[in-house]
Amino acid sequence: MGVVAQLFETNVDPGFTPEDIRVAEALLFAATEPLDEAALTARMRDGCHVGAALAELQRHYAGRGVNLVRAGGRWMFRTAPDMAWLLSREQQETRKLSRAAIETLAIIAYHQPVTRADIEEIRGVAVSKGAIDVLMEAGWIRMRGRRKAPGRPITYGTTPAFLIHFGLDTVGDLPGLDELQAAGMFDGKLPPGFGVPQPDDGDALRPDEEPLGEPGPLEQMWGAPEEPEGE
Repeated sequence: MGVVAQLFETNVDPGFTPEDIRVAEALLFAATEPLDEAALTARMRDGCHVGAALAELQRHYAGRGVNLVRAGGRWMFRTAPDMAWLLSREQQETRKLSRAAIETLAIIAYHQPVTRADIEEIRGVAVSKGAIDVLMEAGWIRMRGRRKAPGRPITYGTTPAFLIHFGLDTVGDLPGLDELQAAGMFDGKLPPGFGVPQPDDGDALRPDEEPLGEPGPLEQMWGAPEEPEGE
């Protein structure tokens, strides 16, 4: 007897019906992009506990060739990790991320919201506009607002597309220091007090940020920051 059928053999109301499971499965299968629970709720039966239905559907696909996963707060079907090699193929990448772009992305992900000056301070070298442009074109970072400081520099943060691409439900799922060390990302002895910040990609502007808008008095006074050439 299936798990769903067993649920309905008890007196406990699971909050969904077998038909709800089928509807959710059909919607996710036909979707051209990942769906959040709000989009699914709008198409499903009134009174259905969509979260419970999705959890049940996720259990149903566990261990199969296709899994139901949640990333960036949205649900999608993806090939099981151990089956990915079956679908791999030789293909020429039109553009690979440079080391500078990868480091820039990591800094933005962990330290957001950050300005270009923040990134340069952490990396210790100038950051070229091209590195940020590549990440913007990929849809992995976005301009959040402007720092309340001379020149009103733009602040950057990650996007839902970043989470989906890297299979993260929230930015808080990024690996911590212990995990990075276990993966060999940090070799040797780390400086005293060194730590990896707890990332936060909340949409709300911080107290030291303001909306992008038009150039304000400070920016007009100090002038827009130049884009230095760097790595």
